[in-house]
Amino acid sequence: MTEKISAKVAHQSDITKSTVDDPAASKAEIQWVIGADDNAPNFYLRRFTVQKDGYSPKHSHPYEHEVYCLAGNGKILIDDKWHDFEKDYVIFVPPDVIHQFKNIGDSELIFLCAIPANAKK
Repeated sequence: MTEKISAKVAHQSDITKSTVDDPAASKAEIQWVIGADDNAPNFYLRRFTVQKDGYSPKHSHPYEHEVYCLAGNGKILIDDKWHDFEKDYVIFVPPDVIHQFKNIGDSELIFLCAIPANAKK
């Protein structure tokens, strides 16, 4: 029997924030705002907060990212090129592309990142 999917309405401050669990990351936190615990069948939504001078690990994987920047100023490495971005920028990272996010501003860099539900975490 398939588990029933329930709706979710929550404020982000009520969702657990964890340090990005990778030694190649610095000053980065993640919130799984919609994820496996919500029985989301197709997509998971994550909220990242990166402190001043912080960054995500440089990595690639076989699934895409859809990103929306909520606050701050950042740079993203896509393959071998850096791109500046800030609030209200959107970013698409294709599968199998090396990428990394960096906070280059004086305040928190906050962005949403959607991934397929079947992606390996």
